[in-house]
Amino acid sequence: MPPPAPRRVRGAGPIRSIRELWSYRYLIWNLAQRDLRSRYKKSVLGWLWSLLNPASNLVIYTIVFGVLLQGPTPPDANGNHYFGLYLFAGLVVWNFFNLIVNGSIGALSASGGLLKKVYFPATAPAVSNLLVGLSQVLIEMAILAAFMVGFGNASAYMLLFPIVVILTGLFGLGLGLWASILNLYYRDVGYLVIIALNVWFYATPIVYTLQVAAPHSLFGVSLDKILLLNPLTDLVEINRQLFYFNQTPSVKAIAYVMVATAISLAFGSYMFSRKAQYVSEEI
Repeated sequence: MPPPAPRRVRGAGPIRSIRELWSYRYLIWNLAQRDLRSRYKKSVLGWLWSLLNPASNLVIYTIVFGVLLQGPTPPDANGNHYFGLYLFAGLVVWNFFNLIVNGSIGALSASGGLLKKVYFPATAPAVSNLLVGLSQVLIEMAILAAFMVGFGNASAYMLLFPIVVILTGLFGLGLGLWASILNLYYRDVGYLVIIALNVWFYATPIVYTLQVAAPHSLFGVSLDKILLLNPLTDLVEINRQLFYFNQTPSVKAIAYVMVATAISLAFGSYMFSRKAQYVSEEI
């Protein structure tokens, strides 16, 4: 008697996947809850680590780039120069993006045992990871807003932060889908993603300003113009406009990020649907 054919796991077709994911919304929510509960299990400080980790990075970057290297800090809406707040407004966006991309890879691999037993959309773990990242970024955004209030730099523009959260999350999800499915077939991808994200961090004006990059050029093109091709540059600058500069976000920048996000989701879904036929066999 011939062995049974491997069970196919459907990928992420653009229209069908959205409906299918919605029908499995309770499973996605349970996966997210499971990850949140296990993240700080048996930890003494528990959820405080979700504050201490970004806070430690903020302190390190502030000391290195704000004190030792004395990087220039643009004035906020009140004319004050707060490098820590300027840095934090950019770091919040990066932390969210980094968590989505890296977490998507781990989420799919960690759900392998469950995928072999029952059927659910193979994209569900990545979406549940997005919910986990959302809980983290909301905490950090709340802390950022509290600091702005404390330093007398709060404004109604801060209420537009969902624009940044949604675009960053969906942009990262598209890349995370692509990276997670490739990592199942080629395990080197996960390590390459870590290296790529390290390079990407410094290719985004988080610990420095675009004005610092402007005098330099690469292949005859001003470095600040090259950095503006990076969608995360616009996302970071939009968040700083909302929280630090108290300005209306650039419509041009939002439109550019929306296009980049649509491309990321389309490409990520396409690559996932092409290679997700035997996900349970590769995990």
